[in-house]
Amino acid sequence: MLHELTVENYAVIGHLRLGFGEGLNLLTGETGSGKSIVVDALGLLFGGRSSADIVRSGADRARVAGIFSLRDGVALPGGVGTEDGEILIEREVLASGKSRAYVNNRPVTAGLLRELGVLLGDIHGQHDQQALFDPAAQLAMLDAFAGLSEPLAAEYGKWSRLQEEIAELERNDQEKLRLLDLWTFQRSEIERVAPKSGEDAALEAERRLLLNLARVQENAAAAFGALYEGDGAAFPSLRAAMRRIEDLARIDPSLSPLTDALLPASIAIEEAAFTLRDYLSKLEASPGRIDDVEERLSALDLLKRKYGPTLDDAIAYGEKVKTDIATLETAGERLEALRRELAGAALLFEEKAAAVSAARRAAGDKLASRVAAELRPLAMERTVFRVEMTPAAWSAQGADAVRFLVSANLGEEPRPLDRVASGGEMSRIALALKTCLAAQGGRRTLVFDEVDAGVGGRAAEGIGRRLRALAAQDQVLCVTHLPQVAGFAHHHYRVEKRESGGRTEATVVPLDRAGRVEELARMLSGATLTPEARRNAERLLVE
Repeated sequence: MLHELTVENYAVIGHLRLGFGEGLNLLTGETGSGKSIVVDALGLLFGGRSSADIVRSGADRARVAGIFSLRDGVALPGGVGTEDGEILIEREVLASGKSRAYVNNRPVTAGLLRELGVLLGDIHGQHDQQALFDPAAQLAMLDAFAGLSEPLAAEYGKWSRLQEEIAELERNDQEKLRLLDLWTFQRSEIERVAPKSGEDAALEAERRLLLNLARVQENAAAAFGALYEGDGAAFPSLRAAMRRIEDLARIDPSLSPLTDALLPASIAIEEAAFTLRDYLSKLEASPGRIDDVEERLSALDLLKRKYGPTLDDAIAYGEKVKTDIATLETAGERLEALRRELAGAALLFEEKAAAVSAARRAAGDKLASRVAAELRPLAMERTVFRVEMTPAAWSAQGADAVRFLVSANLGEEPRPLDRVASGGEMSRIALALKTCLAAQGGRRTLVFDEVDAGVGGRAAEGIGRRLRALAAQDQVLCVTHLPQVAGFAHHHYRVEKRESGGRTEATVVPLDRAGRVEELARMLSGATLTPEARRNAERLLVE
């Protein structure tokens, strides 16, 4: 249930904070006063699409916030929790068009808002009537009434996957032979070279060394001589200096620390010299080694160009080709096994689809009966509503196509909604369907934007009664232009536009009983309120 709605800088609304109560909440006002803007703002909280166009001129962002309570036992998605049974949903739309959403001050996605919206309420506007013409939407409504949700998703998914795998294996034999020849050649080419991971990098390093062998030997020998064996070499010179200092320290002990300080340097020089000596001893290379390295690198480069770009990629491709060859060579056996598995999957789908179809037929008869009952007090006593089911291509929803048929006149055969229903009839059929579907949920906020469009007289009074009865189990928020409907409100709000400071701003005013009488009188008689209009308004009020 919606307890409070806050709207800031949204279209012609500067700032609005509005409390809603249980039962039937009705919004009325002059044409163009902004009644539907309140509904649109609420739609944002249910995950509706946002646009920079809604941001009030001169503002950097629009903000909508709503405080909702939930019925006991409702599990919320996305780890959303409640505080004392309530949640706070906020939506900001920046002037740049970007949008941000929050639940209990925690950032969330618009997708999560849509999931929450299904649990919190349902919005039905005039444009939603077009959805009633869509067979897919009609199937979804029937399934919602029957308590079905993608009833054959798992079975259809398995059957569909097997179909695709079989089709892949059933490529023509010529294509299989072509692939087998190609993969066999590629496997042989890679196996002949037998590459090892990291081998190319090691060979590149060896190649650089071999191409610069003389220079490397010369520099290494010179460095060794300068450190250890040459005239004036560092190590012997340092050792001689250390012996002199040791002799001096026997005379002047204050010089003893110098020996300790020079010892690490002596050790480091000696170790570096021995490393260079060992390095030099390993630099011997056979005359043909550089040719062997060049040839091996050339073979590896060819593999990288064909199957790379890296050597590891080429090695991985070789393993994949081995697997593909094995799969192709055993394709016949695999194909037979898959066909047997497909037959089993098809049988399981058919069995479950038959059960789902039976459940839909039973639910369809029940829904048709309830819709007809809902339409009788809406001045559509002779209306016949029928749910037609025909076989359809298999899908996650099963094997049924659904159409809602209606006959609004005695003696006429029921036909699809879009062929026979007028605007006013569609409004009443939509209300009847929403009422039947709402009974499956309970304690949500149901929003109707001019569900009484194209309706008047006795039908309008019937809609008002139906909305009030519906509000006994769900909170209802409705925009109406008919006084016969507005008279049934538990809570009545007038939407009006005011001009201030050179700007137009929409406001919403909660009405007490006297205010309701004035508003109903205005709706009955227009700008000039007469005593008779006020008396008629009094008669319309349902306490």
